Amino acid sequence: MDFRPLAGRTALAAAFATALLPRAAFAQATPKPPPSAVAFATVPPAPPAPETSTPPLAPRQAPAPAAAVKKESTLDAVSKAARDWFQKLKIRGYTQIRYNRLGETNEKLVNTQGDRSIGENGGFLIRRARVILYGDVHEHVYVYLQPDFASTAADQPHVTMLRDWYADIFVDKKKEFRFRVGQSKVPYGFENMQSSQNRAPFDRSDALNSAVKDERDLGVFFYYAPAHIRKRFKHLVDSGLKGSGDYGVAALGVYNGQTANQTEKNSTPHVVARATWPFEIGKQIVEIGGGGYFGKFVVKTSDGVSAPDELRDVRAHASFVLYPQPFGLQVEYNIGRGPELVGDRVTERPLHGGYAMAMIKLSDFVGYVRAVRYDGGRKFETDAPHYKTREVELGLEWRPIDALELTAAYTFAERTYPKAPYQQESGRFARLQAQINF
Repeated sequence: MDFRPLAGRTALAAAFATALLPRAAFAQATPKPPPSAVAFATVPPAPPAPETSTPPLAPRQAPAPAAAVKKESTLDAVSKAARDWFQKLKIRGYTQIRYNRLGETNEKLVNTQGDRSIGENGGFLIRRARVILYGDVHEHVYVYLQPDFASTAADQPHVTMLRDWYADIFVDKKKEFRFRVGQSKVPYGFENMQSSQNRAPFDRSDALNSAVKDERDLGVFFYYAPAHIRKRFKHLVDSGLKGSGDYGVAALGVYNGQTANQTEKNSTPHVVARATWPFEIGKQIVEIGGGGYFGKFVVKTSDGVSAPDELRDVRAHASFVLYPQPFGLQVEYNIGRGPELVGDRVTERPLHGGYAMAMIKLSDFVGYVRAVRYDGGRKFETDAPHYKTREVELGLEWRPIDALELTAAYTFAERTYPKAPYQQESGRFARLQAQINF
């Protein structure tokens, strides 16, 4: 008998069983072929069946081991977490490069509180080099990290120093109430809160900035602002109207009081409060604010000068801002009492001062003229010497593109020289700055 047809049919059946069942199951479920099939395994198979419209089934793959599935899921989770972190944080910054000695008439006219390239031994200077990392890392948590790579420490310029390192913790879903924890700006004044990236004049005024050197300290601050006012604060910055940023319409906080990047030297924290509100009046926006702080300050003294362990440090301020559309006006004044050198002893003395600035904004240009005066101690300098400042600055800012801003100014000033016998120095000079935004 011819067994070749039988062998062909047996091989075809085995092929279909292999395609339809997993190999492991097929091995267990399929009986061994009869001896006759094995004997005739070398016989050529029967011709293939005619093609049909139904394609043959692909071989079924065995399921992956559980360990491999778990490893792949873990890698996916890590990759997703990395993508989430990258998407939540953003980077921006700016750099300011200056030259201040054009037409200088007195090299003894210096400014240790502001730009230290003014006067003797000055030249080109990177005034600020900020890189900012920020973003919402959670629905209720926002972080802001800002080092400056061009700070000045003693006589060394371009030193890396911490400016801001804080987190905003939002209490509600609308983000109207928040606590700011870390090193950040102390809510005092308008110009102090304004970023140097947005401010028209080259430096902050001595009058307000002498309250909080570098504008910052380590503490906890509470801010409140309705959602629509937070949007207004943002518009005043983004539109180039020289806004101060969002520091709430009401602020209350406690902080060390020895100014930024300084260790606390007593057990008495400073307490600060501020209120402000930007009103819409037709097409104009007017902002009125005020506030103050109180605490105890420890003065650093030199040999031969004495001072109490701590001295009262208290101030109050008021501000008025008419945003430039196209004409603007900015006025601030503060009064208080603080440490001041009298003879060879540091004691508590009154202080006062402020500034007034007129502005005009036309397209990409902002022109300004600002007058500043201050009479009082410089608590953050050794021995807290008395300072008398009179300054007028005329400037023009041009922003041809978002990434570049050019400013030129001419300054008439009278300042107290920062070393004994603290003589008054006066003079004038031209100033140039290129600011790169990124």
